[in-house]
Amino acid sequence: MSTADIANDLVKLCREGRNLEAVDKYYADDIVSVESASGPEMPAETKGIEAIRGKNKWWMDNHEVHSGDANGPFIGEDQFAVEFKYDVTHKPSGKRFKLAEMGLYTVKDGKIVHEHFYYNPGA
Repeated sequence: MSTADIANDLVKLCREGRNLEAVDKYYADDIVSVESASGPEMPAETKGIEAIRGKNKWWMDNHEVHSGDANGPFIGEDQFAVEFKYDVTHKPSGKRFKLAEMGLYTVKDGKIVHEHFYYNPGA
């Protein structure tokens, strides 16, 4: 599959709330995921498909998503970017907030090998 094929399908799956299916379908076993900031519950860098599944499960278990959108993809030769916007409630604290982030994905040999998330804390 081309970068564009992967990008378009990943966005479609995310819009449908099927993020874990996108991970299973397109992520390489040795994927590296980088958050622009770490938190007490999540390190800035996560390596390996099982760790990425765990990261996604943690997000879903700890957040109630009221609405979400994925804009894009914006496609380059072996990379693509997607803008995500969410309105969520952090279940443990009850705090509701809006989140905007840009995900930059790198594709090699038909699999996503690297993702990096950049935030807009004022969104």
